[in-house]
Amino acid sequence: MTQTRQAKKGRRQAAASALALILATVIGGAVHAEDAFNLDALIEAAKKEPPITVYAVTGKIVDTAEAFTAKYGVQASGKKVNEATQVELMIREHQAGSIVGDVSVGTDVASAMGQLLLEGIATSWTPPDLASDIPEKLRNPLVVVSDPHVWTYNTDKYDKCPITNIWQLTEPQWKGKLAMLDLFDKPLYADWFNQIEMHHNADVAKAYEDLYGKRLETREKSATAAWVKAFAENEPLLSDSTTVAEAAGAPGQAEPFFVITSTAKYRDNEAKGLKLGLCSGVQPFSGFLYPGFGLIAGQTKSPNAAKLFVRYLMTEEGITPQTADGKISGNTKIGLPADEPSGVAKHIDELMAFDAATAADDLDKRESWQDFWRMNYKK
Repeated sequence: MTQTRQAKKGRRQAAASALALILATVIGGAVHAEDAFNLDALIEAAKKEPPITVYAVTGKIVDTAEAFTAKYGVQASGKKVNEATQVELMIREHQAGSIVGDVSVGTDVASAMGQLLLEGIATSWTPPDLASDIPEKLRNPLVVVSDPHVWTYNTDKYDKCPITNIWQLTEPQWKGKLAMLDLFDKPLYADWFNQIEMHHNADVAKAYEDLYGKRLETREKSATAAWVKAFAENEPLLSDSTTVAEAAGAPGQAEPFFVITSTAKYRDNEAKGLKLGLCSGVQPFSGFLYPGFGLIAGQTKSPNAAKLFVRYLMTEEGITPQTADGKISGNTKIGLPADEPSGVAKHIDELMAFDAATAADDLDKRESWQDFWRMNYKK
Protein backbone atom coordinates (compact mmCIF):
# COMPACT_ATOMS: atom_id res chain seq x y z
CA MET A 1 0.00 0.00 0.00
CA THR A 2 1.41 3.39 -0.94
CA GLN A 3 1.89 6.18 1.59
CA THR A 4 -0.97 8.10 -0.02
CA ARG A 5 -3.35 5.18 0.39
CA GLN A 6 -2.14 4.61 3.96
CA ALA A 7 -2.82 8.25 4.77
CA LYS A 8 -6.29 8.04 3.25
CA LYS A 9 -7.03 4.91 5.23
CA GLY A 10 -5.82 6.56 8.42
CA ARG A 11 -8.08 9.56 7.85
CA ARG A 12 -11.04 7.29 7.18
CA GLN A 13 -10.42 5.24 10.32
CA ALA A 14 -9.99 8.38 12.41
CA ALA A 15 -13.22 9.79 11.08
CA ALA A 16 -15.21 6.56 11.33
CA SER A 17 -16.01 6.85 15.02
CA ALA A 18 -17.01 10.48 14.55
CA LEU A 19 -19.33 9.49 11.72
CA ALA A 20 -20.91 6.78 13.82
CA LEU A 21 -21.54 9.27 16.62
CA ILE A 22 -23.00 11.86 14.26
CA LEU A 23 -25.28 9.35 12.56
CA ALA A 24 -26.39 7.85 15.85
CA THR A 25 -27.21 11.29 17.21
CA VAL A 26 -28.76 12.91 14.14
CA ILE A 27 -30.37 9.96 12.41
CA GLY A 28 -31.05 7.96 15.51
CA GLY A 29 -32.66 10.96 17.15
CA ALA A 30 -34.89 11.52 14.16
CA VAL A 31 -35.91 7.90 14.07
CA HIS A 32 -37.24 8.09 17.60
CA ALA A 33 -38.92 11.46 17.16
CA GLU A 34 -42.18 10.24 15.59
CA ASP A 35 -44.26 12.57 17.72
CA ALA A 36 -42.30 15.61 16.52
CA PHE A 37 -42.48 14.72 12.84
CA ASN A 38 -45.15 16.47 10.80
CA LEU A 39 -45.45 15.48 7.15
CA ASP A 40 -47.70 18.43 6.27
CA ALA A 41 -45.18 20.84 7.76
CA LEU A 42 -42.39 19.20 5.75
CA ILE A 43 -44.41 19.56 2.54
CA GLU A 44 -45.11 23.23 3.17
CA ALA A 45 -41.45 23.91 3.96
CA ALA A 46 -40.39 22.04 0.82
CA LYS A 47 -42.68 24.19 -1.35
CA LYS A 48 -40.79 27.29 -0.29
CA GLU A 49 -37.42 25.93 -1.44
CA PRO A 50 -35.71 25.90 -4.85
CA PRO A 51 -36.33 22.93 -7.20
CA ILE A 52 -34.22 19.83 -6.60
CA THR A 53 -32.35 17.45 -8.87
CA VAL A 54 -32.08 13.76 -8.05
CA TYR A 55 -29.20 11.60 -9.29
CA ALA A 56 -29.94 7.88 -9.59
CA VAL A 57 -28.54 4.81 -11.33
CA THR A 58 -31.87 4.08 -13.01
CA GLY A 59 -33.48 6.07 -15.79
CA LYS A 60 -36.80 5.49 -14.06
CA ILE A 61 -35.89 8.32 -11.71
CA VAL A 62 -37.06 10.78 -14.39
CA ASP A 63 -40.66 9.55 -14.21
CA THR A 64 -40.44 9.18 -10.43
CA ALA A 65 -39.43 12.83 -10.08
CA GLU A 66 -42.30 13.90 -12.31
CA ALA A 67 -44.78 11.89 -10.22
CA PHE A 68 -43.33 13.41 -7.04
CA THR A 69 -43.79 16.93 -8.43
CA ALA A 70 -47.38 16.19 -9.42
CA LYS A 71 -48.17 14.76 -5.99
CA TYR A 72 -46.63 17.42 -3.76
CA GLY A 73 -46.27 20.52 -5.94
CA VAL A 74 -42.54 20.48 -5.19
CA GLN A 75 -40.42 20.72 -8.34
CA ALA A 76 -37.99 17.82 -8.82
CA SER A 77 -36.01 16.58 -11.82
CA GLY A 78 -34.48 13.15 -12.16
CA LYS A 79 -31.19 12.41 -13.90
CA LYS A 80 -29.67 9.01 -14.58
CA VAL A 81 -26.04 8.96 -13.42
CA ASN A 82 -23.96 5.85 -12.74
CA GLU A 83 -22.52 5.05 -9.32
CA ALA A 84 -18.99 6.33 -9.81
CA THR A 85 -20.07 9.49 -11.61
CA GLN A 86 -22.49 10.34 -8.80
CA VAL A 87 -19.59 10.30 -6.36
CA GLU A 88 -17.43 12.48 -8.61
CA LEU A 89 -20.23 14.98 -9.15
CA MET A 90 -21.10 15.23 -5.47
CA ILE A 91 -17.48 15.80 -4.50
CA ARG A 92 -16.94 18.39 -7.23
CA GLU A 93 -20.17 20.24 -6.48
CA HIS A 94 -19.40 20.26 -2.75
CA GLN A 95 -15.92 21.66 -3.33
CA ALA A 96 -17.31 24.35 -5.63
CA GLY A 97 -20.13 25.19 -3.25
CA SER A 98 -22.55 24.83 -6.16
CA ILE A 99 -24.94 21.95 -5.65
CA VAL A 100 -26.81 20.47 -8.60
CA GLY A 101 -27.59 17.01 -7.27
CA ASP A 102 -29.57 17.52 -4.06
CA VAL A 103 -30.37 13.82 -3.66
CA SER A 104 -28.32 10.79 -4.69
CA VAL A 105 -29.89 7.34 -5.00
CA GLY A 106 -27.78 4.25 -5.52
CA THR A 107 -24.31 5.71 -5.35
CA ASP A 108 -21.09 3.75 -4.90
CA VAL A 109 -21.60 2.32 -1.40
CA ALA A 110 -17.94 2.04 -0.46
CA SER A 111 -17.21 5.61 -1.55
CA ALA A 112 -20.33 6.84 0.24
CA MET A 113 -19.22 5.28 3.51
CA GLY A 114 -15.51 5.93 3.08
CA GLN A 115 -15.70 9.50 1.81
CA LEU A 116 -19.04 11.21 1.15
CA LEU A 117 -20.54 10.73 4.60
CA LEU A 118 -17.25 11.03 6.47
CA GLU A 119 -16.42 14.38 4.90
CA GLY A 120 -19.92 15.86 5.16
CA ILE A 121 -20.35 15.89 1.40
CA ALA A 122 -23.56 13.94 1.91
CA THR A 123 -25.88 13.22 4.82
CA SER A 124 -28.45 10.53 5.52
CA TRP A 125 -31.97 10.96 6.88
CA THR A 126 -34.53 8.33 7.80
CA PRO A 127 -38.23 9.37 7.73
CA PRO A 128 -39.31 9.18 11.37
CA ASP A 129 -42.88 8.17 10.59
CA LEU A 130 -41.69 5.18 8.52
CA ALA A 131 -38.76 4.15 10.71
CA SER A 132 -40.59 1.28 12.40
CA ASP A 133 -41.00 -0.36 8.97
CA ILE A 134 -37.31 -0.02 8.11
CA PRO A 135 -34.90 -2.51 9.74
CA GLU A 136 -32.44 -0.74 12.01
CA LYS A 137 -29.45 -1.92 9.98
CA LEU A 138 -30.92 -0.20 6.90
CA ARG A 139 -31.44 3.20 8.55
CA ASN A 140 -27.87 4.27 9.07
CA PRO A 141 -27.28 5.21 6.28
CA LEU A 142 -30.74 4.82 4.81
CA VAL A 143 -31.02 2.03 2.26
CA VAL A 144 -33.75 2.97 -0.21
CA VAL A 145 -33.49 -0.24 -2.24
CA SER A 146 -31.21 -3.24 -2.53
CA ASP A 147 -30.33 -4.49 -5.99
CA PRO A 148 -30.16 -8.30 -6.29
CA HIS A 149 -27.35 -9.63 -8.48
CA VAL A 150 -27.95 -13.33 -9.16
CA TRP A 151 -26.35 -16.29 -10.89
CA THR A 152 -28.20 -16.56 -14.19
CA TYR A 153 -28.52 -19.22 -16.90
CA ASN A 154 -30.24 -19.63 -20.27
CA THR A 155 -33.58 -21.42 -19.87
CA ASP A 156 -33.56 -22.49 -23.54
CA LYS A 157 -30.33 -24.40 -23.03
CA TYR A 158 -30.92 -25.79 -19.55
CA ASP A 159 -34.09 -27.05 -17.90
CA LYS A 160 -32.60 -26.07 -14.52
CA CYS A 161 -29.61 -24.20 -13.16
CA PRO A 162 -26.46 -26.02 -14.35
CA ILE A 163 -24.55 -25.45 -11.11
CA THR A 164 -25.21 -25.97 -7.41
CA ASN A 165 -21.94 -24.60 -6.02
CA ILE A 166 -19.80 -21.55 -6.93
CA TRP A 167 -16.67 -23.70 -7.01
CA GLN A 168 -18.03 -25.47 -10.08
CA LEU A 169 -17.45 -22.20 -11.93
CA THR A 170 -13.71 -22.70 -11.47
CA GLU A 171 -13.76 -26.00 -13.37
CA PRO A 172 -12.45 -26.36 -16.96
CA GLN A 173 -15.85 -26.78 -18.63
CA TRP A 174 -16.74 -23.18 -17.76
CA LYS A 175 -13.54 -21.62 -19.11
CA GLY A 176 -14.48 -18.79 -21.45
CA LYS A 177 -18.21 -19.35 -20.83
CA LEU A 178 -18.73 -17.00 -17.90
CA ALA A 179 -19.58 -13.31 -17.79
CA MET A 180 -20.02 -10.52 -15.27
CA LEU A 181 -19.91 -6.74 -15.05
CA ASP A 182 -16.45 -5.27 -15.55
CA LEU A 183 -15.10 -4.83 -12.03
CA PHE A 184 -12.86 -1.99 -13.22
CA ASP A 185 -15.87 -0.07 -14.50
CA LYS A 186 -18.27 -1.36 -11.81
CA PRO A 187 -16.08 -1.70 -8.72
CA LEU A 188 -18.99 -3.04 -6.68
CA TYR A 189 -17.83 -6.48 -7.85
CA ALA A 190 -14.38 -5.93 -6.36
CA ASP A 191 -16.17 -4.75 -3.21
CA TRP A 192 -18.25 -7.94 -3.33
CA PHE A 193 -15.06 -10.01 -3.14
CA ASN A 194 -13.99 -8.08 -0.07
CA GLN A 195 -17.40 -8.49 1.56
CA ILE A 196 -17.23 -12.25 0.98
CA GLU A 197 -13.76 -12.48 2.52
CA MET A 198 -14.67 -10.36 5.54
CA HIS A 199 -18.02 -11.93 6.34
CA HIS A 200 -18.43 -15.26 4.52
CA ASN A 201 -14.98 -16.74 4.05
CA ALA A 202 -15.82 -19.80 6.17
CA ASP A 203 -18.89 -20.39 3.99
CA VAL A 204 -16.73 -20.37 0.84
CA ALA A 205 -14.35 -22.88 2.42
CA LYS A 206 -17.25 -25.10 3.46
CA ALA A 207 -18.76 -24.95 -0.04
CA TYR A 208 -15.47 -26.31 -1.40
CA GLU A 209 -15.43 -29.13 1.13
CA ASP A 210 -19.08 -29.98 0.46
CA LEU A 211 -18.47 -30.18 -3.29
CA TYR A 212 -15.17 -32.07 -3.35
CA GLY A 213 -15.29 -33.99 -0.07
CA LYS A 214 -12.00 -32.59 1.18
CA ARG A 215 -10.73 -29.47 2.88
CA LEU A 216 -9.47 -26.62 0.75
CA GLU A 217 -5.70 -26.37 0.66
CA THR A 218 -4.44 -23.10 -0.80
CA ARG A 219 -1.44 -20.82 -0.75
CA GLU A 220 -3.74 -17.80 -1.04
CA LYS A 221 -4.58 -15.66 1.98
CA SER A 222 -8.15 -16.96 2.22
CA ALA A 223 -10.69 -19.33 0.71
CA THR A 224 -12.28 -16.32 -0.95
CA ALA A 225 -9.01 -15.32 -2.60
CA ALA A 226 -8.54 -18.89 -3.80
CA TRP A 227 -12.01 -18.85 -5.38
CA VAL A 228 -11.53 -15.41 -6.97
CA LYS A 229 -8.18 -16.52 -8.40
CA ALA A 230 -9.64 -19.69 -9.90
CA PHE A 231 -12.73 -17.86 -11.15
CA ALA A 232 -10.56 -15.19 -12.84
CA GLU A 233 -8.40 -17.89 -14.44
CA ASN A 234 -11.53 -19.18 -16.18
CA GLU A 235 -11.57 -15.87 -18.10
CA PRO A 236 -15.08 -14.47 -17.56
CA LEU A 237 -16.21 -11.97 -20.15
CA LEU A 238 -16.15 -8.53 -18.51
CA SER A 239 -18.65 -6.11 -19.98
CA ASP A 240 -21.64 -3.84 -19.41
CA SER A 241 -24.97 -5.07 -18.03
CA THR A 242 -26.72 -5.31 -21.41
CA THR A 243 -23.93 -7.35 -23.01
CA VAL A 244 -23.74 -9.67 -20.00
CA ALA A 245 -27.49 -10.27 -19.99
CA GLU A 246 -27.59 -10.96 -23.72
CA ALA A 247 -24.58 -13.28 -23.49
CA ALA A 248 -26.58 -15.39 -21.08
CA GLY A 249 -30.11 -14.99 -22.37
CA ALA A 250 -30.10 -14.55 -26.13
CA PRO A 251 -32.25 -17.36 -27.57
CA GLY A 252 -30.91 -20.00 -29.94
CA GLN A 253 -27.38 -20.20 -28.54
CA ALA A 254 -25.62 -23.55 -28.61
CA GLU A 255 -23.28 -22.52 -25.80
CA PRO A 256 -24.70 -19.56 -23.87
CA PHE A 257 -22.72 -17.86 -21.14
CA PHE A 258 -23.40 -18.40 -17.45
CA VAL A 259 -23.42 -15.02 -15.70
CA ILE A 260 -24.11 -12.99 -12.61
CA THR A 261 -26.25 -9.94 -13.26
CA SER A 262 -28.89 -7.67 -11.76
CA THR A 263 -32.49 -8.89 -11.69
CA ALA A 264 -33.34 -5.59 -13.41
CA LYS A 265 -32.15 -7.20 -16.67
CA TYR A 266 -34.84 -9.89 -16.42
CA ARG A 267 -37.33 -7.37 -17.79
CA ASP A 268 -35.64 -8.06 -21.13
CA ASN A 269 -37.17 -11.56 -21.12
CA GLU A 270 -40.32 -9.83 -22.29
CA ALA A 271 -38.88 -6.73 -23.92
CA LYS A 272 -36.20 -8.52 -25.99
CA GLY A 273 -37.18 -12.19 -25.83
CA LEU A 274 -34.24 -13.15 -23.61
CA LYS A 275 -34.25 -16.46 -21.74
CA LEU A 276 -32.80 -15.48 -18.37
CA GLY A 277 -33.34 -17.86 -15.48
CA LEU A 278 -32.42 -17.34 -11.83
CA CYS A 279 -30.25 -19.97 -10.19
CA SER A 280 -31.49 -20.97 -6.76
CA GLY A 281 -29.96 -23.27 -4.19
CA VAL A 282 -26.37 -22.38 -5.10
CA GLN A 283 -23.84 -22.82 -2.29
CA PRO A 284 -22.88 -20.71 -0.44
CA PHE A 285 -25.06 -18.04 -2.09
CA SER A 286 -27.20 -17.58 -5.17
CA GLY A 287 -26.05 -13.97 -5.54
CA PHE A 288 -25.87 -10.82 -3.46
CA LEU A 289 -27.89 -7.77 -2.47
CA TYR A 290 -26.22 -4.46 -3.24
CA PRO A 291 -27.62 -1.60 -1.14
CA GLY A 292 -28.73 1.65 -2.73
CA PHE A 293 -28.40 4.55 -0.29
CA GLY A 294 -30.61 7.61 -0.38
CA LEU A 295 -28.21 10.48 0.35
CA ILE A 296 -28.79 14.23 0.64
CA ALA A 297 -26.14 16.72 -0.43
CA GLY A 298 -24.62 18.35 2.65
CA GLN A 299 -24.87 21.84 1.11
CA THR A 300 -28.27 21.55 -0.55
CA LYS A 301 -30.35 24.72 -0.51
CA SER A 302 -33.50 22.59 -0.38
CA PRO A 303 -33.10 20.27 2.61
CA ASN A 304 -36.82 19.87 3.19
CA ALA A 305 -37.58 19.09 -0.44
CA ALA A 306 -34.72 16.58 -0.42
CA LYS A 307 -36.09 14.90 2.71
CA LEU A 308 -39.56 14.80 1.23
CA PHE A 309 -38.22 13.10 -1.90
CA VAL A 310 -36.31 10.54 0.15
CA ARG A 311 -39.48 9.82 2.11
CA TYR A 312 -41.41 9.44 -1.15
CA LEU A 313 -38.95 6.75 -2.23
CA MET A 314 -39.70 4.85 0.97
CA THR A 315 -43.38 4.58 0.04
CA GLU A 316 -44.95 2.04 -2.30
CA GLU A 317 -45.98 4.77 -4.73
CA GLY A 318 -42.47 6.16 -4.95
CA ILE A 319 -40.53 2.92 -5.25
CA THR A 320 -42.84 0.76 -7.39
CA PRO A 321 -40.98 1.57 -10.65
CA GLN A 322 -37.88 -0.02 -9.10
CA THR A 323 -39.52 -2.96 -7.30
CA ALA A 324 -40.96 -3.88 -10.70
CA ASP A 325 -37.33 -4.71 -11.62
CA GLY A 326 -36.84 -6.95 -8.60
CA LYS A 327 -35.19 -4.33 -6.41
CA ILE A 328 -35.97 -4.76 -2.73
CA SER A 329 -37.36 -1.76 -0.84
CA GLY A 330 -35.78 -0.85 2.47
CA ASN A 331 -39.34 -0.55 3.76
CA THR A 332 -40.40 -4.06 4.80
CA LYS A 333 -44.05 -3.21 4.25
CA ILE A 334 -43.39 -3.02 0.50
CA GLY A 335 -43.07 -6.32 -1.34
CA LEU A 336 -42.26 -7.20 -4.91
CA PRO A 337 -45.09 -7.32 -7.46
CA ALA A 338 -46.42 -10.77 -8.30
CA ASP A 339 -45.40 -10.38 -11.94
CA GLU A 340 -41.77 -9.37 -11.23
CA PRO A 341 -39.96 -11.40 -13.92
CA SER A 342 -36.99 -12.90 -12.06
CA GLY A 343 -38.91 -14.51 -9.17
CA VAL A 344 -36.22 -13.34 -6.77
CA ALA A 345 -38.75 -12.74 -3.98
CA LYS A 346 -38.70 -16.49 -3.25
CA HIS A 347 -34.93 -16.57 -2.88
CA ILE A 348 -33.97 -13.47 -0.89
CA ASP A 349 -32.61 -15.56 1.97
CA GLU A 350 -30.15 -17.20 -0.47
CA LEU A 351 -28.49 -13.89 -1.34
CA MET A 352 -25.47 -12.47 0.48
CA ALA A 353 -26.34 -9.06 1.95
CA PHE A 354 -23.69 -6.33 1.83
CA ASP A 355 -22.72 -5.08 5.28
CA ALA A 356 -22.55 -1.29 4.99
CA ALA A 357 -20.74 -1.10 8.32
CA THR A 358 -17.57 -2.40 6.66
CA ALA A 359 -17.99 -0.64 3.31
CA ALA A 360 -15.15 1.78 4.06
CA ASP A 361 -12.86 -1.25 4.23
CA ASP A 362 -14.15 -2.27 0.80
CA LEU A 363 -12.96 1.08 -0.52
CA ASP A 364 -9.53 0.68 1.08
CA LYS A 365 -9.07 -2.78 -0.45
CA ARG A 366 -10.76 -2.15 -3.80
CA GLU A 367 -7.55 -1.56 -5.73
CA SER A 368 -5.95 -4.62 -4.13
CA TRP A 369 -8.80 -6.85 -5.33
CA GLN A 370 -8.67 -5.29 -8.79
CA ASP A 371 -4.92 -5.86 -8.93
CA PHE A 372 -5.39 -9.44 -7.72
CA TRP A 373 -7.92 -10.04 -10.47
CA ARG A 374 -5.64 -8.49 -13.09
CA MET A 375 -2.79 -10.77 -12.03
CA ASN A 376 -4.89 -13.92 -12.46
CA TYR A 377 -7.06 -12.93 -15.42
CA LYS A 378 -5.18 -14.10 -18.52
CA LYS A 379 -7.63 -13.15 -21.26
